[in-house]
Amino acid sequence: MYQQQAKASRRTMPRRKWWRLAAEQGDAGAQYNLGRIYATGRGVPQDIVLAHMWSHLAALQGHEQAQHRRDIAASQMTPDQIAEAQRMAREWMAKHQ
Repeated sequence: MYQQQAKASRRTMPRRKWWRLAAEQGDAGAQYNLGRIYATGRGVPQDIVLAHMWSHLAALQGHEQAQHRRDIAASQMTPDQIAEAQRMAREWMAKHQ
């Protein structure tokens, strides 16, 4: 739902805000997109922990590109960063399921 609105509302609201809304509702594609923008720092401060968290949430739903992005992020992270991203993902799942 929000993905379609994001395409239609590019001039009035940045896509990342629509992706955030859709991701919060559990949309794997939106979660993947948030992981991608946090990984690259496009439009947001680059944050590898958030990139891993959002990619992991999408990967858990079977999103193949997210699985790949999560693995790339993990290869650039310390064990403590990975643990933090996993903790954040568990907290997100507990809150939203």
